[in-house]
Amino acid sequence: MPVNTSLMRQIFSRNMLICVFTGFSSGLPLYILVSLIPYWLRTENVDLKTIGLFTLIGLPYTWKFLWSPALDRFVLPFLGRRRGWTLILQLLLIITLSCFAWLEPQQNIPTIATLATIVAFFSASQDIVLDAYRREILTDQELGLGNSIHVNAYRLAGLIPGSLSIFLTAYYSWQSVFIITALFMLPGVLATLLIAKEPQIVTQSRSLKENIINPFVEFYQRKGIKGMITVLAFMCLYKLGDTMATALMTPFYIDMGYSSLDIALVAKNAGLWPMIIASLVGGIIMLKIGINRALWLFGFVQIITILGFAWLASFGKFTHIGTFELIALAIVVGGEYIGVGLGTSAFVAFMARETNPLYTATQLALFTSLAALPRSLISSSAGWLIEQLGYYHFYWLCFMLAIPGMLCLFWVAPYKDSTTKQ
Repeated sequence: MPVNTSLMRQIFSRNMLICVFTGFSSGLPLYILVSLIPYWLRTENVDLKTIGLFTLIGLPYTWKFLWSPALDRFVLPFLGRRRGWTLILQLLLIITLSCFAWLEPQQNIPTIATLATIVAFFSASQDIVLDAYRREILTDQELGLGNSIHVNAYRLAGLIPGSLSIFLTAYYSWQSVFIITALFMLPGVLATLLIAKEPQIVTQSRSLKENIINPFVEFYQRKGIKGMITVLAFMCLYKLGDTMATALMTPFYIDMGYSSLDIALVAKNAGLWPMIIASLVGGIIMLKIGINRALWLFGFVQIITILGFAWLASFGKFTHIGTFELIALAIVVGGEYIGVGLGTSAFVAFMARETNPLYTATQLALFTSLAALPRSLISSSAGWLIEQLGYYHFYWLCFMLAIPGMLCLFWVAPYKDSTTKQ
């Protein structure tokens, strides 16, 4: 009973509630860019190659470590170092996301790409601050569960642009849909003002130059050159196959013959409860087995679920959408959300564990930038690869690309290493 009581207190603590809002606020802008925007462009008859190139707008997520020292160094004159930047960036995201409402894909592709890149910059900057904030308020023991809840809320946010917004397009104009979607950033604003508290972290006053150099020097001294390269390679490769598989997921559903209502009601919602259960169970499992073993177990689930897309693609485009087709879609999407929910929760906890609290923002920005590299660069070729290989062979390629990241675990997170158990 005492163990259960302690566990319940951890799950329903103020810190875990804050993780819900950090996850939702981080996830919403990204999923608008990777889910709603591609759907919008595809329904407006923009070709797959152009949509695939739109993944390059995610480059700010890859390069955010370049300006993360500035967010560590400079403190706004209100709400503190973390909350002040969070509030400003959330308000900027509401404004810029609303601007999509007045653009037409056929006439404004360059403008849409520019605006999307600006949104990605603000979103990546918000991630820098929220990742650092979350690391600073969570104890080492809370990292697994806290990051699982964060990832859970992150994925939950994806249901807004990926399900609700798509559903609304059947009844409202795109202008109304984009404004409504942007306003879902408001809960994060309220949480920043009313719920979150500035972490009490004692830091030395350093120059901007020291803020840039010291985090990288500390990481090198702690890991050594071989260890540093191995860890950074792992962070780049662990999500490679899965990220590429989901890069053009919404256009895939359209090309399989599913309608906007099918996608909104089945494709997106089928992942909701599996995602919630997987993320929470994953966090609890990490409390028991540690992050290293979770990376192995959850990683296997993550790569196996990629094959669900290959199975669905093997049927070709459906001429009729009936019960079987909808169930097949629900199974594939549900499996995907379970795999990604588990794999991401362990991966995010691992990245947080690898940081030094003195340099949280910069080191976490570097790690998450490397994790975003496949999404921003390699996934930009997804549209071209699909046109060359077809969906079926493309998803088998994604499965093969997921294997190198798992092999890296032999060095960065040995399964039998119990010293890193949280």
